[in-house]
Amino acid sequence: MKLYRFLSDDDTSAFCHKVTAALNKGWALHGGPTYAFDAARGVMRCGQAVVKEAPGDYTPETKLGEH
Repeated sequence: MKLYRFLSDDDTSAFCHKVTAALNKGWALHGGPTYAFDAARGVMRCGQAVVKEAPGDYTPETKLGEH
């Protein structure tokens, strides 16, 4: 099955660590990153889609973060 996740966080090193951890678990970048201002909180937010091939069949109960 092909898995998709969209990672997001405030524009801090925590976001970079989140993406780096996914890459080290075998996820691959999908498209370019996004960057937007969250006016309600007054902070910049980052996002990055990642994909991964995994064994098994997808169901809505699939725990994406465990792959």
